[in-house]
Amino acid sequence: MKKALYAILTVCLVFQACGQKLETVPDIILETDMGNDVDDVLALDMAYKYLDEGKITLSAICLDKQGTAPAEFVDIMGAWYGYPDIPVGVLNKGAEDDDDDNYAEAVAGMKGPDGKPLFARSGRNLDTLPEAVELYRKILASKPDNSVTIVSIGFTANLARLLDSPADRYSKMTGLELVSRKVKLLCLMGGNIADTTFCEYNLRKDIDTSRKVFSEWPTELVVSPFELGVKVKFPGTSIRDNFSSTPEHPMVRAYIHGSSHHPDVSSASFPDRPCWDPTALIYAVEAAPDPDIAAGYFGISQAGKIKVTPAGQTVFTADPSGKHRYLTTDSLQTEALTRRIVELVTMRPANY
Repeated sequence: MKKALYAILTVCLVFQACGQKLETVPDIILETDMGNDVDDVLALDMAYKYLDEGKITLSAICLDKQGTAPAEFVDIMGAWYGYPDIPVGVLNKGAEDDDDDNYAEAVAGMKGPDGKPLFARSGRNLDTLPEAVELYRKILASKPDNSVTIVSIGFTANLARLLDSPADRYSKMTGLELVSRKVKLLCLMGGNIADTTFCEYNLRKDIDTSRKVFSEWPTELVVSPFELGVKVKFPGTSIRDNFSSTPEHPMVRAYIHGSSHHPDVSSASFPDRPCWDPTALIYAVEAAPDPDIAAGYFGISQAGKIKVTPAGQTVFTADPSGKHRYLTTDSLQTEALTRRIVELVTMRPANY
């Protein structure tokens, strides 16, 4: 044992002597409004592929959309990809969902020819899933300082409630203190920096909590805005051509159902879909830790402050003391992001 410890210490000293640093794997909590648009499903698929490759730790999935369907769909996804035990937190008494046709609910209700559910579940009792804020506090309290990255690709109620949360059995710190101590980065898909008259859906859905998060969040906050993700289109032909021989697949079923019922696409079975949410995940996992990789995918603004107006618009003001920045892309970066998303989504899961 002493020899083994000595060897590990020697390796660490060699890295330090060479001016190198040991790579750390991003520790991610994914915050999602699963069921609104299929880019959440693509982002979750990518998170599982990153897990397959050992590129992230996925400490939790927190749902910021009310109802039972989001949790049931995420449970199906976890079971299908071979990650049935990732903790899931839910939201109660949040913003109401106004989707007329929810792919999470549709996929959860699908039956096979035998009349049984088409997709297996993990077997855990979804009625006993913890509130997302409780799960956040439990996980953050157990983590090293400045170690957790939150990727928010949905609404903001859970994040605002986390900031307001009091001390509890997990930590004597308030939520604000806990976030300040444990969170390294919040990467948030939301807003529209290019058009200050535009009220982007994720923030508009719960304007009060969005305003709170942008005004009070204590760590670095990087935004992947609407105008970026709308340029990065996932090609529907990839779903058609790359999954024809795959066993029944919840992501594919969700893509087809969600896309064909979306009001801004044609009646084609495999339309292209904007990739708002996957861009935030790629930044958090690949770009944020490595400036060289970041330059291939994104431009990033100077430091500043983003304000959410009472009507839900987002206004950026440059400020060297600010903790907010936002992402941009040129045409080459947009192409690179699209290729990377397709590469990850079409990658064979380790579980199959």
